[in-house]
Amino acid sequence: MPRLIGDGELTSSDVVANNTMNRERGLSGVNSYTRELGFDPAGWLGGRCGAPSWLDLCSGEGRALVEAAHRLPTASVLTGVDLVGPSAPPAALPAGAARLELVTAAVADWVPERAYDLITCVHGLHYLGDQLGAIARAAGRLVPDGRFAAHFDPDSVRRADGSSAARAVLTALRAAGFEYRARRHLLVLDGGRTVRLPFGYLGADPTAGPNWTGQPAVASYYREQPIVED
Repeated sequence: MPRLIGDGELTSSDVVANNTMNRERGLSGVNSYTRELGFDPAGWLGGRCGAPSWLDLCSGEGRALVEAAHRLPTASVLTGVDLVGPSAPPAALPAGAARLELVTAAVADWVPERAYDLITCVHGLHYLGDQLGAIARAAGRLVPDGRFAAHFDPDSVRRADGSSAARAVLTALRAAGFEYRARRHLLVLDGGRTVRLPFGYLGADPTAGPNWTGQPAVASYYREQPIVED
């Protein structure tokens, strides 16, 4: 088994620090959230009542959020969280645009102060250590009829001996209400809820090599353990 490292050390590893996959992705077009997710986030949010909210994890430059801010009601809240954050502050939004906040922080450390209608992580889980922990936390920060959508590589989740935990993880996620769309490598949950998964995080391997995207990614190691009810 490779040497596993914690999330603190992982954030400064080469594979995470040099990640550029999601930096410039916009809301629509060829290189876009709409193409990668299979739905238009701003259109989905625009169909909801009141002022919707969107949390984008590993948001890069935040281009998709900036574009969405021009299309959504003024009271809408759009939050992006990224380890590096935008290279420069975004241009001031015009009057009537949604409220935009771009947070520079590690996803594992940042705690949201509200629930969101939509939570996305476009090709971001590949660079997190405790992927299952991030997924479970996101599920708990959705409004009751909200949606979570994130790219997820089941082959990146492994047991302590290095063997694949993909089948066991997908079984547990489906039992918790998630849908895995294999063609897009997309994990989707409709409806906020408390999620407990029968896995304990052991650490990450940033030297795992490329995943299906062709880009270097992180492997996350877990031990299977019973769920302890409150």
